[in-house]
Amino acid sequence: MNLVIDVGNTLVKTGVFRKRELVLNGEFATQPKKEVDEWGILLSQWIKRFGGEVNIEKVIISSVVSSIFAPLKKAVEKYFKILSFEVRGEKIGIPLLCDNPREVGADRIANVVAVSELYKLPAVVIDFGTATTFDVVSKKGEYLGGVIAPGVRCAIESLAEKAEALFPVEFRKPVHIIGKNTNDSLTSGVFYHSLGGIREIIKGIKEELGKEAKVIATGGLGILLAEECEEIDEVNSTLTLEGLNFIGEKWG
Repeated sequence: MNLVIDVGNTLVKTGVFRKRELVLNGEFATQPKKEVDEWGILLSQWIKRFGGEVNIEKVIISSVVSSIFAPLKKAVEKYFKILSFEVRGEKIGIPLLCDNPREVGADRIANVVAVSELYKLPAVVIDFGTATTFDVVSKKGEYLGGVIAPGVRCAIESLAEKAEALFPVEFRKPVHIIGKNTNDSLTSGVFYHSLGGIREIIKGIKEELGKEAKVIATGGLGILLAEECEEIDEVNSTLTLEGLNFIGEKWG
């Protein structure tokens, strides 16, 4: 079995695969930072929830938080007695056609690999995380580049922090666009500002490609926004984990 770990700025997402079948998945807060034994115990106890015999043969880690990667890597070696495979562009056999492939986040590389394996190309992957990222894959399976925008929750928190009279609100579709109070006005503004931006970026990407492309969304808010955004063709909440598993099978 493969253990895959995606370390994001807000959440650490984990999965256990039996070949291509995801048999266990979970998530933990990235903060507070944990020591080696804390990570080892946490992962070991989480895997025991599966209930059956789990023989971890490979561990694949993508991380955009360097301070988390080091203790996590040591925890894997100590508790599972195997070396982990760190996802980096130069290790993966797909062309990264951008100015500096080293700048491409490991999670975004995993998404590109997953889309190339699972969907008809060309394709656009939208990942709704701390940042909202758009990654473009050519018909040949090449990574062409992408777009990085503020994540929805990040935007909500930043607005509340910078404006004394404003406060965080739940991200949801409002009943009316015109709000009658501050809470409803914020809810409407955040939702439709996000939705409009997503539509405009997708439109611009397709214009530059000069052709249609399948649009796949992943991340926590993908389902809610996909319901309102007809430009999004499909939601795959485990896309990054599946990409890490493919990487483990091919290059790990």
